[in-house]
Amino acid sequence: MGPIYERHRAVTVRPAHPGDAEAIRAIRNHAIEHSTALWTQTPQSPTEGAAWLATHLERGSAFVADVDGEVAGFAVYGPWRELDGYRHTVEDSVYVREGRHGLGIGSALLAALITAARDAGHHVVIAGIEAENTSSIRLHERFGFHHVGTVPEVGTKFGRWLDLTIMRLPLT
Repeated sequence: MGPIYERHRAVTVRPAHPGDAEAIRAIRNHAIEHSTALWTQTPQSPTEGAAWLATHLERGSAFVADVDGEVAGFAVYGPWRELDGYRHTVEDSVYVREGRHGLGIGSALLAALITAARDAGHHVVIAGIEAENTSSIRLHERFGFHHVGTVPEVGTKFGRWLDLTIMRLPLT
């Protein structure tokens, strides 16, 4: 069997560090250029990617999945909304490197992210997922997220309107 179908030897999820910035940026930029997971068409520069990651590192909310010495995915959580009334609610993001999907990497990352958010005292994790991204919806469902609504046509990319599915996981 080809390597995509073989189970990888081990996924190690660890806190991200500044040296992971370029690998994370490459994964983000691939998603920007080839998917509707990120609703922008502007790739991050190295400076923007490092600054974006630094914000998550300061809060302790960035993790990477290491497979055989390669950053095979990353996950972060950040504020869902900026007003202080939302301070106990965070939004998650989980991304897996192209060619590494279906190997349990996303599950390992989401499990670590949920544990970290709970340990940090957060009350709820929100997932905002493009409505046709059924693999991400299924991943979140497996971890107990519930669908709380879909907002039609609130974004656009690749010349079409996108619907946003909102999912919620209570942590306490």
